[in-house]
Amino acid sequence: MKKEPITMPVLSDTMESGHLIKWLKQPGDRVKKGDILAEAESDKAIMDVEAFSDGYLTGPLASPGTDIPTGTVIGYISDAPEHAGNETEQQPSIPATTSTSQNSTQPATHPSAAPPHEHARHNTRDIKASPYARGLAHELGVNLATVPPGPQGIIQAPQVVAAAMQGPQPNLDAGPGWRFKMLSSMRRAVADNMSATVNTPTFRISSDLRMDLLRQAAKKRGMSLTLLLAKALALTVTKHPLFNAVYTPNGLALRQQVNVGIAADVPGGLLTPVLHNAAERPVPELAEDWRILKNKLKRQRLAPEDYEGATIYLSNLGMFKVVKSFEAIVPLGAAAILSVGAQKDGAASGTLSCDHRVVYGADAARFLETLTALLNNPGDWS
Repeated sequence: MKKEPITMPVLSDTMESGHLIKWLKQPGDRVKKGDILAEAESDKAIMDVEAFSDGYLTGPLASPGTDIPTGTVIGYISDAPEHAGNETEQQPSIPATTSTSQNSTQPATHPSAAPPHEHARHNTRDIKASPYARGLAHELGVNLATVPPGPQGIIQAPQVVAAAMQGPQPNLDAGPGWRFKMLSSMRRAVADNMSATVNTPTFRISSDLRMDLLRQAAKKRGMSLTLLLAKALALTVTKHPLFNAVYTPNGLALRQQVNVGIAADVPGGLLTPVLHNAAERPVPELAEDWRILKNKLKRQRLAPEDYEGATIYLSNLGMFKVVKSFEAIVPLGAAAILSVGAQKDGAASGTLSCDHRVVYGADAARFLETLTALLNNPGDWS
């Protein structure tokens, strides 16, 4: 009888493993192509694991609550019921690293970590690493206890080299006892994306932005203030097209439409859903897109096309009254990001962080002048 493997799918180009949350079908259940078999957490969202053929779910099934490398077999679909008994759940053939998901409250203890009340002394022989990785770590002065494992739960040479390039790491043994709380896929992706921007030469320029008229326009139209701010940002970019470019070693890549990525707080991480072609499309159409995106955010069901392809970014923390101003990091693939603080006396502090390889200070000043003019007359464009 034929058994088709079910594998951990890939949802984004940065995804190396998925966190299996739960099975929605049981061994022996009849399934059809397209049925949802399980839920898994990627570095961006919760995704459905679908059946790609008709048949019966059969084990061994990977255990929920484990991190599993993409492409690893997590179960099977059999073409006959006699192959679909209640088999005991087992770990996948490639080792999976147990970690805390966003709903977990218990941090994972590092295998070599001493209990919190004991003095921390760790034996790196207990850490899974290849012999070459161990030798390389010794040569480069890298503490293996601070190195995240590769997709199969084993530290290899690339992870050691990456750790060495990050610079000095904290000496955990010098302080009190400790234990690791493993990063979720989403939190690790955010950390990796932010670390990748370390070589971006950035400058920042700030201005007081009038927000009371924009807020009135948003209230009158029953729309989100953030949505209208994103539209104003997109319209400003059309007047200053360098802000829609991105630096490459071969030159500036000039994009043909403005896609605004909006930073959004989600449990356990940070996502940036994208309003595509935000400058050209009418506000009501963008408002419907934003409604759909917020609903997907709430359910953690964003697809790659929902969060990829931004050309400029907006980060609005104006809902937090204690935030006077802040500076955001320019994401890879963009020339700038606008951060907006809380409104006071009708205005809010806006800080434009820019890639100095693409735009200069005077460019940023003119950009803010155009944005200010739009915010002072929202009735003309909203």
